[in-house]
Amino acid sequence: MGTERRKRVLDVGNCPLDHAAIRSLVQENFSADVVQTHGAEDTLEVLRSGSVDLVLVNRKLDRDDSDGLEVIQTIKSDPHSTAVPVMLITNFADQQQLAVDMGAEPGFGKSQLEDSVTVERLKRFLA
Repeated sequence: MGTERRKRVLDVGNCPLDHAAIRSLVQENFSADVVQTHGAEDTLEVLRSGSVDLVLVNRKLDRDDSDGLEVIQTIKSDPHSTAVPVMLITNFADQQQLAVDMGAEPGFGKSQLEDSVTVERLKRFLA
């Protein structure tokens, strides 16, 4: 019986309450660990230092209200992380489309955390 590596999710820029909700969603539905980062710098550090299966980026970062789309752009332009799947967390369809145009996967909004569609989107990377 081989030891299978647990999937690893980065949760970028969410406040403690939202991070807890996202961690709960991921852990209840998948055998995955959730690590929190707060901006582009620490996110790239984690991406360069180990295996990450999915990055979830908040539209507005809790730390300083900066733009999550800039974090996605940084991840997608770095040779070490360009292939890592990224999703934007936002309820705004126009922002989702901008993220997808940058190379992100279709994400979800915080209002959709309980939706089966969200679990299906995550399943593609975490099952």
